[in-house]
Amino acid sequence: MAETVYYTEVGLKKLQEELNQLIGVERPLISQQIAEARDKGDLSENAEYDAAKNAQAMLELKISKLQEILRNARLIDESKIDSSKVLIFSTVKIRNTNNNAVMTYTLVPENEADLKAGKISVNSPISKGLLGKSIGELAEISVPAGKLTFEIIEINRK
Repeated sequence: MAETVYYTEVGLKKLQEELNQLIGVERPLISQQIAEARDKGDLSENAEYDAAKNAQAMLELKISKLQEILRNARLIDESKIDSSKVLIFSTVKIRNTNNNAVMTYTLVPENEADLKAGKISVNSPISKGLLGKSIGELAEISVPAGKLTFEIIEINRK
């Protein structure tokens, strides 16, 4: 059984658009390539036909996986999430107690993570260490470089 994955409305819409692109644009293109390669004669020695059939198989696999993800996707109602603790979709301002560096991150589902935009996966070590904590609490987090301690300064919702 597939795992339930949580999405924001934007993330779910993006996934649906990707699926629509694959089905509505990519699939007909590959079918056309197969037809053109088939028209060139002997299929047993036609590398173009083999390549098009392989591309079709890969596309169908990708479509199938996206459909499976969408079947198991759940939309998160952000308005019902407790804002006094760090949870998914929290925007958290933290201070590294070792060097006093202040960082702000938004905890998002893994598939919506974008470090450049300040969005980190809820499955990342930092997120896991912050989850459930309140303002003023310290979170000791194990990272590849060792243990870091962060103080939670602020928790917001978008």
